[in-house]
Amino acid sequence: MTPPLHPVVARVTERIAERGADRRAAYLRRIAEAASASFWGDDPPEPPAQAGRTSLAPLRMSAAPARSALGCANLAHGFAACSPADKLRLKGTAVKNIAIVSSYNDLLSAHQPLRDYPELLKAAIRDAGGTAQFAGGVPAMCDGITQGRAGMELSLFSRDVVAMATAVALSHELFDGALLLGVCDKIVPGLVMGALSFGHLPVILVPAGPMPSGLPNAEKARVRKRFAAGEIGRDELLEAEAASYHAPGTCTFYGTANSNQLLMEVMGLHLPGASFVPPGTGLRRALTEEAGRRVLRHAAPIGEVLDERAFVNGVVALLATGGSTNHTLHLVAMAAAAGIELTWDDFDELSTVTPLLTRLYPSGTADVNHFHAAGGTAFLIGELLDAGLLHEDVRTVAGEGLAAYRRAPVLTEDGLDWRPAPETSGDLTVLRPAADPFDEQGGLRTLRGNLGRSVIKVSAVREEHRAIEAPARVFDSQHDLQDAFAAGELDGDVVAVVRFQGPRANGMPELHKLTPPLSVLQDRGHRVALVTDGRMSGASGAVPAAIHLSPEAADGGPLARVRDGDLIRLDCGKNLLEVLVPDEEFAAREPASPPAGGHDGTGRELFGAFRQAVGAAERGAAVVLS
Repeated sequence: MTPPLHPVVARVTERIAERGADRRAAYLRRIAEAASASFWGDDPPEPPAQAGRTSLAPLRMSAAPARSALGCANLAHGFAACSPADKLRLKGTAVKNIAIVSSYNDLLSAHQPLRDYPELLKAAIRDAGGTAQFAGGVPAMCDGITQGRAGMELSLFSRDVVAMATAVALSHELFDGALLLGVCDKIVPGLVMGALSFGHLPVILVPAGPMPSGLPNAEKARVRKRFAAGEIGRDELLEAEAASYHAPGTCTFYGTANSNQLLMEVMGLHLPGASFVPPGTGLRRALTEEAGRRVLRHAAPIGEVLDERAFVNGVVALLATGGSTNHTLHLVAMAAAAGIELTWDDFDELSTVTPLLTRLYPSGTADVNHFHAAGGTAFLIGELLDAGLLHEDVRTVAGEGLAAYRRAPVLTEDGLDWRPAPETSGDLTVLRPAADPFDEQGGLRTLRGNLGRSVIKVSAVREEHRAIEAPARVFDSQHDLQDAFAAGELDGDVVAVVRFQGPRANGMPELHKLTPPLSVLQDRGHRVALVTDGRMSGASGAVPAAIHLSPEAADGGPLARVRDGDLIRLDCGKNLLEVLVPDEEFAAREPASPPAGGHDGTGRELFGAFRQAVGAAERGAAVVLS
């Protein structure tokens, strides 16, 4: 029997439901109306009177597929390029037709394995009595390639582009369900946001799995710091990086891409245990084919799967694993797409009761392959369920509640099966039980004060570095900070302020390249921190970094009034971030202006409308839902 839900988890869930009741009810009405009479029968179901955690009734399918509502010319266009056998099936009304939407390219190692998925899925669906069509591709950029480059200013906006591209793919009204193929940073949240506009459809996310472990993470970090300190050259650094990122599959550190995979599983959109099975294996292929069969049989509408309980489960899992700070944006934006208002206050309260159960790079030295071998998602979910920290009574693509995710997939002589997770962790340095955590609280916190509100990843920061008071050194770009470090100007206690990096200023790029120089300063014994309205991503490291500061400097935020030499206090224990300047003096200062120009080239000129329309970081930094 599942233990009772922790009272804080119950309270936060209820508060989310009450806060967004009207918006959620409107969303449920909208997707109920989208379930056309030909798909659901003559009387589309009414959404429940009480919005909160419930769903679409459940939705009742008729025998007629969605395409039955199309005119003959519309339908003929839809199957014109199909094989004769599929064309015959699509002319009739006896089979379901599934959309495949993919982010495949062979630029991203994580997405290269997706190349062969469409044909695998089509064959599995055909064998199970349905049809499938490749409905559309979505863009997939690599943040690892664009770090520190102009292209990174398109990164966060690409999430909303992916959402819109997903909606375009699904807009043809030919489909009775969808399979979404994606792995990396902005891509999975964008796929989900787009699919939620078609919330009446069953949807399964189909992952690809991680690459084999390469150069140990501790050695990779050491080489990066040596390069930043000028002790080695580019050739040695490149050899280390190539040994780290070396094969098809997802990068193995626990950044945004692997946080995506974990969250999709805990939120019920992956098959149980699918997240971290390596590509190119029999088990990976079996799970991919089963996703095709399952979307025909069991998957609930995505608008029903992703209710308030599912998002709370996602936040808890993020906190329990010290996952990517990017998800303080993405979870908020995905929730908004489902008519749910999720806030940083919800993250913060849940963090007070969620134990930290993993140590994965950059919060430790292990990678997701080590996590998977130690018991992985099945062990983690079981521990959180037994601690009363997850809602078990949710809808999932497994066809039952979250208890199904206590089991791990195996490939037997009879085919794909699931077996109970091990009762103990295989490596207590990587994965621990809830009764013996690495920390009593979660890996992310919200800082507050006269500079606004920001997010910090404390799981990667040692206790002795979690509080600092030091003079500010203010920069308007990450490159200026790197130049100052190279010139020896930062060799002392310092709070590096990097402003005009928010979504309205320049698309909120990740500032991951600042980690090595700031880490070098900290290793020299200096008290160091970073404060920025930009992002640091899942790669947030050992230096305390108050990120996503909201409101941003370009939108009237207090960070625009900070000057060199101002004392700044950052205290994770007190959830505090403030500039120690008298209130009257600080308010009277003229705010600095954003740097002139800088939005031309590398496609940035195409995103001017996005920069004007984007919402605040606390609202998910979304364009399509702002």
